[in-house]
Amino acid sequence: MKSVNTEKELGKALKNKESTIEITGDLAKKTIKLRATGTVAWAIAIGAIGIAVYGAIATVPTGGSSAVVSGIAAPAAISILGGAATYSAIAIAIAAGGVGALTTLRGYKEVSRTENSITLKRR
Repeated sequence: MKSVNTEKELGKALKNKESTIEITGDLAKKTIKLRATGTVAWAIAIGAIGIAVYGAIATVPTGGSSAVVSGIAAPAAISILGGAATYSAIAIAIAAGGVGALTTLRGYKEVSRTENSITLKRR
């Protein structure tokens, strides 16, 4: 079981297709919110997050600022997910190399949840 408590660690765990991931701390609450978003709302949010992630990845080699792109693209996602969950989603997707990781995250099955953690198992 891979235990993570940062967006970067979660992104890497998803990228590595870990079979079981325990998410702890504040990230657990944000992850629960990402996973609980309805299908239609998620489609809108993932589109906005995708634009922000693409912009961030595209500007890194040139030394540009991803904050500008995130600030333009993120409002639709923020209105659906809230600011903290949206920025976590962007960070997870960047760490994993793309927004597909967020869809993968939503595909994991929840096997346990406590006040400060959530454990997910790959289907």
